This record gives sequence, structure tokens and C-alpha cells, in this order.
Amino acid sequence: MEVKLAEFSNRLKLLRKEKNAKQADIAAALGCTYQHYQKIEYGQVNVSATNLMMLSDCFGVSVDYLLGLTDEERPYPRGKKRLGL
Repeated sequence: MEVKLAEFSNRLKLLRKEKNAKQADIAAALGCTYQHYQKIEYGQVNVSATNLMMLSDCFGVSVDYLLGLTDEERPYPRGKKRLGL
């Protein structure tokens, strides 16, 4: 089953362009090939949780924003999380 994340792809491309970065620049930051990053940006491959976190940090946005789950770009505050159980 192929899943394309259109919102993720659009936001990733927009954020990269806002940073005036090339796909090769982001690929280098992720430690992957240019071709693999291109597939990530086109929504052709699934992204690992580690790469999602790295992209979130790179662009200064939340993972939820990248995935299109919220329109709030601001990342969540860092710190210890408690489950509240």
C-alpha cells in the first residue's frame, strides 16, 4: 500500500524554500542521499521518526505541523514529559 502525504510534501518543500536551501543541503543534514531526500519531499517514501524529528528541528516547526495535523508551526516546549497516569 502506497501512502502519499501531500500536505507533508507541500510543507516540506515550502519550508526548504523559505530557508533558501537546496534539496542536497537538507539531504546532507539528514545524512542521506540527494535522491532519497527528493523522494521524501515528493512523498514517495515513508520517513522514519528520527528523520521527522531532525526535519522538525531543522525547520523550527513541530512534527505535527510537518505532517499536516495542525497549522500551528511553533514546536512544543522541550522538557520532561509525564504521561499523567
